[in-house]
Formats: sequence, C-alpha cells, structure tokens
Amino acid sequence: MKGFMAAFFVWTMISLSVRSGQAWPTHTVCKDGDLEVFYQSCDPLQDFGFSLEQCSKHLKSNLSIRIGIILREDIRELFLDINLLTKGASILSYSYPICEEDLSKFSFCGRRKGEQIYYAGPVNNPGLEIPEGEYQVLLKLYNENNSMVACVNATVICS
Repeated sequence: MKGFMAAFFVWTMISLSVRSGQAWPTHTVCKDGDLEVFYQSCDPLQDFGFSLEQCSKHLKSNLSIRIGIILREDIRELFLDINLLTKGASILSYSYPICEEDLSKFSFCGRRKGEQIYYAGPVNNPGLEIPEGEYQVLLKLYNENNSMVACVNATVICS
C-alpha cells in the first residue's frame, strides 16, 4: 500500500508540473451492468484517487471506499458539501462536518499542509437503490478558512 501511495504522490507532482489549463482526466469508479460511475477533479491544482468497493445500484448501508490526496491546506476542521442534480435541476443539497475542532471523527482530522490523507473504510449511508437515470454529483471538501481541499464532479448513470 505504501508503494501505491508513493506512486500516487509522484504522479500528482508530475501532473502538477505539466498542467497547462487542461482538465483533469476522467476516472472510472465502476462500470458493472446497470451502473456506471465516473469522476473528474474540479480542483484546478490537483487530482486525487477514489475507489468504491461495490458497484451495484443497490447500495448497502456500510459502503467501503478508498480515497487518497495530498493536502494543500491544513484541516483542523473539514466540511463536505454535496449537490445532486439530474437534468440540470438540483434534487439534493447537503452539508456535513467531517472534522470539527472538538470532535474528530476520522484519524486524518488535524493533518497539515503537505501531508497525505489515505482513507480506506466504511461510509455510512441509508442503504438505498439508485433510481434509473443520469445524475451529476458535485462534492466539495473545504477547511475552516473556506479553502478548497478537494472538489469532484461525478456522473452516475443507472439503467
């Protein structure tokens, strides 16, 4: 696993040096039968890695994910904004505190600029079936100073 993170770090650093206004590549999270999920970083300065253990339109309540990123900002506090759209209309907006100064929910809370975050584990959700359709999901992570930590624009296609 350490080798993967070292390779990811080198790839990110090299990618930063060759960026010339181009968009980040589109990454496929999963493509299995009736569900396809892919994403692209909307942060102009860095890409990140994300994977999902399960690729099914029937989401179980404890979904296992993996995410890796190198911090450009300190995160004493970390917040997540989620916006879900379909056909250009917003159907859900949600904000969630991931790290609060007095209540750290994850081991990466309190990390400093330049450190890496690698999280592999469960994410609690209500356990639901994704309805048929195409959805855009905009996720933004930002710290206590409202500085962007990560941003992703994902597309979910369920048939």
